[in-house]
Amino acid sequence: MPSRYLDGFNLRVDDKQGSFSLSFVFSNKSLLKHYVLSAEGNLLDTYSSNGKDWSIEWSSLTSECDVYGKCGAFGSCNLNNSPICSCLKGFEPKNREEWNRENWTSGCVRRTPLQCMRASTGTGEDGKKDGFLKAKMMKTPSLANWSSNFEDECRYRCLENCSCLAYAYGSGFGCLSWSREYLIDSQQFSSGGVDLYVRVASSELDRMKDVKVIVIVTVVIGTAILAMCTFFFCRRMAKRKASKKKSKKNIMGGTYPIFHREENLAGNINQDKLQDQLPIFSLEELASATNSFDQSNKLGQDGFGPVYRGKLLDGQEIAVKRLARTSGQGMQEFMNEVTVISKLQHRNLVRLLGGCIEGEEKPLVYEYMPNKSLDAFLFGLNPKISDFGMARIFGGNEDQANTKRVVGTYGYMPPEYAMEGRFSEKSDIFSFGVLLLEIVCGRKNTSFYHDEETMSLSRFAWKMWKTDNMPALIDPKVLKPDFEKEILRCIHVGLLCVQDLPKDRPTVSIAISMLKSEIDDLPCPKQLVFTANQITAPESEASCHNQRICSINNVTNTMVRGR
Repeated sequence: MPSRYLDGFNLRVDDKQGSFSLSFVFSNKSLLKHYVLSAEGNLLDTYSSNGKDWSIEWSSLTSECDVYGKCGAFGSCNLNNSPICSCLKGFEPKNREEWNRENWTSGCVRRTPLQCMRASTGTGEDGKKDGFLKAKMMKTPSLANWSSNFEDECRYRCLENCSCLAYAYGSGFGCLSWSREYLIDSQQFSSGGVDLYVRVASSELDRMKDVKVIVIVTVVIGTAILAMCTFFFCRRMAKRKASKKKSKKNIMGGTYPIFHREENLAGNINQDKLQDQLPIFSLEELASATNSFDQSNKLGQDGFGPVYRGKLLDGQEIAVKRLARTSGQGMQEFMNEVTVISKLQHRNLVRLLGGCIEGEEKPLVYEYMPNKSLDAFLFGLNPKISDFGMARIFGGNEDQANTKRVVGTYGYMPPEYAMEGRFSEKSDIFSFGVLLLEIVCGRKNTSFYHDEETMSLSRFAWKMWKTDNMPALIDPKVLKPDFEKEILRCIHVGLLCVQDLPKDRPTVSIAISMLKSEIDDLPCPKQLVFTANQITAPESEASCHNQRICSINNVTNTMVRGR
């Protein structure tokens, strides 16, 4: 309180009666003061300027820690802690069980008796005196003794007095000391307060020193270990970078080319883009898994390049699709395929596990399918596909465009794309329709030779549909009387998907609804005009045209090798 308040208080003690009385006279007669001690022990200061309207100026209790003796003897209250009560340094709970139940009324006791006490009983340690442990930002305990001593003298007098439990010094209030049986009503603030020096045994001071030493040693050792690990890690990374700069043994024989700085920079950028999509494998890791891409591990080949079987160090089997140098596929097509396939998760899609970009090598890692490819087994397993080849032709966020580079698997490409380079959202549904007809028919689209009248599977399916000769189209293995309606619906939907004009084809979502019989009234498919022989192959393959059996669909050069 300011001095004007302190001067007005008067505490009277009547030892005979054993009573206390407090009186207060305020110098300002125009301001009326009214103090009320509530049943909860809360002292309220109310005031009035007219004697009628009273207002509360302050309350002695604003938090739990303001309750007198909340944490008992030698306890300290802190609202920022949980629990709010703790023992002062050098003390421990008197009743641990009650303390754990957050009943702190029993307070705390010393861990080690003071030297003064042991000296009086003859059990003291020679040469060792009690000392003080500092508690910062404290509200001082109650029932303090005040003196005008300076700080050094305040400390000395308390240390020489065995009954002195603690002291505090401040330039604004002088020297305070406590010499009763215990310290009561201590509180620690988050800011402000004073430094309270609590008397403890010399062994407690040694313990605190040991704790400081342990902390310092731990920090020093930890810092040294961290520095050593950082040094060895940086050294190892430097060695790895140096080894990568040297020519390495090529997985196909020879050496890797040493790329210029600009090419390495572009590779790093693409590597970062790939890492945003998929886990990264090193080329060395994939070469080891596939025995340097040995031909004995080759599973097949598609428009992208050959696919090899491999096994990682943890035993997981994988299929590695390696970009063929002659495929004509560039970084744009590679990143498009990664972007499209990595975002698709379906039980009928082969899962893409990761990828790699090192120099000219851009392999993709897929889950390994033990039952070979879809063209070998259409039934008796859960078929999966990786893509229809369309992912490579899209650039950025395009959904419809013209392209000068025709990529994909011939026989599965829509006519407008194969002939004019136009693709749209209706392009993939054409490929899906071909696949759907293959499943029902049990034959490859490429199994119809150029001298057959039908020319292609879709043309053959249309012919059988038009002549109502479905048994000739359906594979006997799937032709079951109980499923005839579903099979006919699959053929109907497949023919709608392979219509010549994109506008006549359904979207993917509509095709799914048709297959699920959510749409009953299906439109009648139109007659197919384009045939496989009308979709000419690239000029580089034109020399094959006059040979009798150079290609089973007359549009591609075909080698006897699994797709």
